[in-house]
Amino acid sequence: MAKARLAADIGGTFTDIAVETEGGLFTCKVLTTPQAPEQGVFDGIDRALKQTGLSPSDFSLIIHGTTLATNAIIERKGARTAMIVTDGFRDSIEIAYENRFEQYDIFMDKPPPLVPRELRFGVKERLDARGNVLIPLDLSSVDGVIEILRREKIEAVAVGLLHSYIDGRHERLLGEKLLKELPELSVTLSSEVSPEIREFERWSTASANAYVQPLMSSYLGRLNAKLGTMGFDCPLCMMTSGGGLAGLETARQFPIRLVESGPAGGAILAAQVALECGLDQVLSFDMGGTTAKICLIDNGEPQQSRTFEVARQYRFMKGSGLPLRIPVIEMVEIGAGGGSIASVDALSRIHVGPESAGSEPGPACYNRGGVSATVTDADALLGRIDPDSFAAGTIPLKLDNARKAIGETVGAPLGLSPLDAAFGISEIVEENMANAARVHAVERGKELEQRTLIAFGGAAPVHAVRLAQSLGIERVIVPTAAGVGSAVGFLRAPVAYEVVRSRYALVDETFDVDALNEVYTDLRREAEAIVAPAAPGEELIETRTADMRYRGQGHEISFTLPPGPYDASIADTFAELFLAAYEASFGRQIPNVAIEVLNWTLRLAARQDPPAPCPDAPADTAVEPSSWRDVFDPDEAVMQSVPVYRRPDLRPGHMFPGPAIISEDETTSVVLNGYVARINGLGYIVMSKEET
Repeated sequence: MAKARLAADIGGTFTDIAVETEGGLFTCKVLTTPQAPEQGVFDGIDRALKQTGLSPSDFSLIIHGTTLATNAIIERKGARTAMIVTDGFRDSIEIAYENRFEQYDIFMDKPPPLVPRELRFGVKERLDARGNVLIPLDLSSVDGVIEILRREKIEAVAVGLLHSYIDGRHERLLGEKLLKELPELSVTLSSEVSPEIREFERWSTASANAYVQPLMSSYLGRLNAKLGTMGFDCPLCMMTSGGGLAGLETARQFPIRLVESGPAGGAILAAQVALECGLDQVLSFDMGGTTAKICLIDNGEPQQSRTFEVARQYRFMKGSGLPLRIPVIEMVEIGAGGGSIASVDALSRIHVGPESAGSEPGPACYNRGGVSATVTDADALLGRIDPDSFAAGTIPLKLDNARKAIGETVGAPLGLSPLDAAFGISEIVEENMANAARVHAVERGKELEQRTLIAFGGAAPVHAVRLAQSLGIERVIVPTAAGVGSAVGFLRAPVAYEVVRSRYALVDETFDVDALNEVYTDLRREAEAIVAPAAPGEELIETRTADMRYRGQGHEISFTLPPGPYDASIADTFAELFLAAYEASFGRQIPNVAIEVLNWTLRLAARQDPPAPCPDAPADTAVEPSSWRDVFDPDEAVMQSVPVYRRPDLRPGHMFPGPAIISEDETTSVVLNGYVARINGLGYIVMSKEET
């Protein structure tokens, strides 16, 4: 019998568990425990073991994703961190880009560095841009720094030296000295965590990695030890922001790669659904208890990036956060979840989020001490959520609490009934998400109207059709186990790792093909050392990309390269690929301008077979509802009785028109008037706009 696999995703409000066995998929949700995040995982595992009858020895793999690193940066609850840089450059991380991301706001708040100025130190050394030593490293220049680190009880140090992406020898020597003098110190070298050109981004990434490393290393150590005492002897892998799985030690060394691990799992699930259903263009919509995430997926591949901002001071403002240079699935994330708090400002406008009630105390209807009106309170009051079966009945909802909270905080200031105020909250949060999706698509030159919306997460299916209406999208798919979609996505992710090197080259007759082959040999060796132990005996697939630009430009475009090794003719091939990609992005080429390369990237992943296509569903068949419930009609602005269908009772071919409710243990799908719901050959809910 094949062994089971378990995935655990810690969110801001709920911790999701998914167990995959030969017999099918088991899922559950438990409240996140903020003070001890691992406890929510253990609570979910205990429930899964009891309800499936499995024992720890029945598992071959555990996959985990967490927002702990992200939250530590946002809430500034990381380690006491220092930074050592090349002498004379201690302020580079604060000077940043020397620009204002909000030009006309005289009260603009810049994100403060994670390392304060008094804990940033210089060391005498200097490399040039080709890796030549201009000033030898003077290790004695850090003797005084080490005494300060000891006196100040520093827990972590980020080391970032000029041009160390070319040669990290000075950083390695400095790191060895620090660990020799202070063995308990966590040391992050920028040449290891982000060996790329541009000092500010590299040093920002290194300082963020150092800032969360003691916390994450301790957490992962406790988690792994507890799993061992519970009887689990299988590997523990972590979901990375780039959509691959990494081993435990890699995650402890580079925890910054975990900042978007949960949302990445959701994007992987949506990409799989797109491939199964033969969809070329989809919009992934993940709405949980704290945030909503939106991702564009084309031809079964989520949009990828190597730049990411965390802890933005301003909601949609690029440049207002801390930049990270890590592989990441590109998406927009906003504070719009079930626990997002609603309020009314001085201009009598409803605001929703980004603050969240989280799991403690949670929305008012949870009856756990929360008094703020939230999106979940509004959905419950509008009849969209069954108060008796929420989270499989583990959290009975108190509608009186929701009515009181909404009436006092939103209804009374606006002169609205609690029901109308709840509808206003719902409309605002849906428009916030629609606006974020529009901005995200426009910034990437994409259109939304022809896409299919794939909705998952505890709150997404509740709002998916209304969001689709706002975006002009006519079809919504809710996959199986949508309420724990990110955890299910973990089970679909390959073991994978991405490495990069900044090596400048002109694509002309001087192009050094031997040096390039040597770079990719080194990248393969580094990636294989991480991937092979986590995927023993599996075939590994290599993907190469490059970042190129016209000489003198400030930004690059990325595209996939052919496999190596390369010969002298490859320069012409690179030029052709670049010109085609540039014209596709900007509609033209620039003649008589040299092409240059900054970065070479290699991604190594265990081979995955493509998912089987969705089988044809039987002919449409009517199905009787299991019950009826009063639900708010957004068109008529009144409560009306609508049929309720239990998802476990639905089979491929079942069809019914809206308005209707489809209820399951971890989420609820709302079918609006003018839409028809069908169950496809895989059991997914497909809601299409059509005449009924």
